Amino acid sequence: MTDRLVIRRPDDWHAHFRDGAMLDAVAPHTARQFARAIVMPNLVPPVTTVAAAAAYRDRIRKAAGPGFEPLMTVYLTDGLDPDEVERGHAQGVWVAAKLYPAHATTNSAHGVTDVARIARVLERMQKIGMNLLVHGEVTDKHVDIFDREKVFIDKVLDPTIRNFPGLKIVFEHITTREAVERVKAAPANLAATITPHHLHIDRNAIFEGGVRPHLYCLPIAKRAHHREALRKAACSGDARFFLGTDTAPHAVEAKEAACGCAGIFCAPAALEAYVQVFDEEKALDRFEAFASLNGPAFYGLPVNEARVALSRAPNALSETTLAAGTRVVNFLGGRTLPWRYDGAA
Repeated sequence: MTDRLVIRRPDDWHAHFRDGAMLDAVAPHTARQFARAIVMPNLVPPVTTVAAAAAYRDRIRKAAGPGFEPLMTVYLTDGLDPDEVERGHAQGVWVAAKLYPAHATTNSAHGVTDVARIARVLERMQKIGMNLLVHGEVTDKHVDIFDREKVFIDKVLDPTIRNFPGLKIVFEHITTREAVERVKAAPANLAATITPHHLHIDRNAIFEGGVRPHLYCLPIAKRAHHREALRKAACSGDARFFLGTDTAPHAVEAKEAACGCAGIFCAPAALEAYVQVFDEEKALDRFEAFASLNGPAFYGLPVNEARVALSRAPNALSETTLAAGTRVVNFLGGRTLPWRYDGAA
């Protein structure tokens, strides 16, 4: 039995930091484990200019402390100028662009209403080699919330791949067996991130003993067979799947409300949650690839030279994190996890 793992320091390829006092509270949790993180741009107002992205990057660096590098993204809107996108990429401010279908999730009201409206931007991104990150859900009211990812593949993802065959696309926080199969069948320019919570829970967990608002996220957790498909994909060693926590902090009162926010705060024990799954799937030998190697390879970035360790040891996770004068509920909070993150090896 393996009781200690030493791996290259990993990166988080999907993180929400918010801003202000919340940013100051949550960024250190990500920086404790990860060397870099792809930062989501869905602030209010959204990050749509080079100047806004550079300023936000500076705030994150200050909050996270030394040794951590935020990788910034631009929020795609119907009217975004392709020249602004290229300028930010050329200056090293933006490494990718984020496609939120309008009204798909938290702070996505300014998102794209029709992919055809951003065709010029996608053409430019394809030309300059800039990655497209997609929140893979349709927002049509007649589509069942549990089917939105599956319908997105047919209606949005596949046409985008056909129309822009040279565009590198990350299908973020996938939740379905159909998404796993689509990535496996695609050319090498399509990859996917998988969150720790979608590996741990299926939709039953949201309603266990009553409504569990702190397990509500978008895309919402699906049936058990989808969760099993995600676990197999993550642990398979396939380079097209890699770590992206989608950690998304919300104040406890914003979650426990008549119209609660979508998002799960998993940053405090993200690596421990992931490695537990790989241990259960008897795939610890493949954890480093998923956590530390596959993401940099897809983004064309160097892997981290530093190494970190995890140990098989009881790890009591606090139920909440104090942040911005309130509390944020931790994913798996209140439990004793079987693995512990030890830091630098």
